[in-house]
Formats: sequence, structure tokens, C-alpha cells
Amino acid sequence: MTQRERQWQPVRLGPDVPPPAGAYSPAARAGGFVFVSGQVPRDPVTGVLVGDDIEAQTAQVIANVKRALEAAGATLSDVVSVIVYLADIDDWGRFNAAYRELMPQPFPTRTALGAELRGILVEISAVAFVGS
Repeated sequence: MTQRERQWQPVRLGPDVPPPAGAYSPAARAGGFVFVSGQVPRDPVTGVLVGDDIEAQTAQVIANVKRALEAAGATLSDVVSVIVYLADIDDWGRFNAAYRELMPQPFPTRTALGAELRGILVEISAVAFVGS
């Protein structure tokens, strides 16, 4: 079987950000789409967990999504879909209020679900469209 050329490219977050410890890319660009891996509320340079409530962690997560998008040539305004993972689904109302303040309108499609997140309160993955 011959290997064909990869049709997508991984995105690095910059020289000051260490590569992920796991086997994944923080973001990838495929044609006109940018896919951002689940971002957590950690400072991307130091790895320190930021915030101890849903509002502060949501702000850090969205800042991390924004950083990954910008590394791929996109912005939060280009986001067409997000998936939100909440450690406590009862945080949805407070999360939604923080998210509403940080994400530009019109809001992208969104799925939110409860998940075991091992010590964090929220994780978000995103898909953006930047054209071809």
C-alpha cells in the first residue's frame, strides 16, 4: 500500500509553548477548516491550572482556544462549532453566562455534556472555518 500525502497539517502553538505530553496535535488545519483539540484551563506555557471556579476556568479555556486558533490563522469569530465538557453539569448556567461574555455573536453551534475531567471543571474543543 502506498502512503499518500497528508491532506492536513498540525499546528504548533509557538516556541514558548511546550508540545503536548500526549499523542495529539493542539490544532490542525485541513483545507478551510481548523480543528482545535480539547483545551483545558491550564496556562499553556507553565502548565499551571488557572482558576478555581467555572467562570475563571471558562475564561482560561476560551483564551487557550483563541491562542490555538490564532496559531492556525483563525479567530474566535471563525468558530462554527464547539463541544463543551463540564465536570458538573449543574455548572451549565454559570458556564453559559461566562461563555456568552467571551464568545462573539452569532454564537457557534454547541454541544455540552457532563464528563469526568480529572480535577478541572471545563474543557472545550472547537471547529473553525476560514475558507479555502
